[in-house]
Amino acid sequence: MRGDPVTRPLAATLPPLPLRTGAYGTLTAVVVGEAAIGGTMDLLRMAPFYPVLLDLGYPAYLSTILGGAKILAAVVIAAPRLPRLKEWAYAGVLINMVGAMASHLAVHDSLDNLIAPAAFAVLALLSWASRPPSRRL
Repeated sequence: MRGDPVTRPLAATLPPLPLRTGAYGTLTAVVVGEAAIGGTMDLLRMAPFYPVLLDLGYPAYLSTILGGAKILAAVVIAAPRLPRLKEWAYAGVLINMVGAMASHLAVHDSLDNLIAPAAFAVLALLSWASRPPSRRL
């Protein structure tokens, strides 16, 4: 059945291309900005991320690893082409955000600490889902 939502292709359920392209640009700018700024702050061991990382019980050197990975993800997501690397970069952003949420839950932090990583995870998923065909595998 063509009208059945289960059998209809995903592209048929998405908004028109100009609206998707605008949403993609905005969402991607936020995701790239968060990864680039957050990565820089991790590399420089700046607040608020570095003290939280230590409070969660992680070693200090993890900040350097995460910072470098976030900056690489920002560059790849912002760059034209590179569809396979983009998949990995988006996966890395999501793993980072889900890991942050799991870490806060594991130490019984307030649920308020889940808002920012959850919001950025949703924005990353929306950016990934709204990619134009030229940026897909």
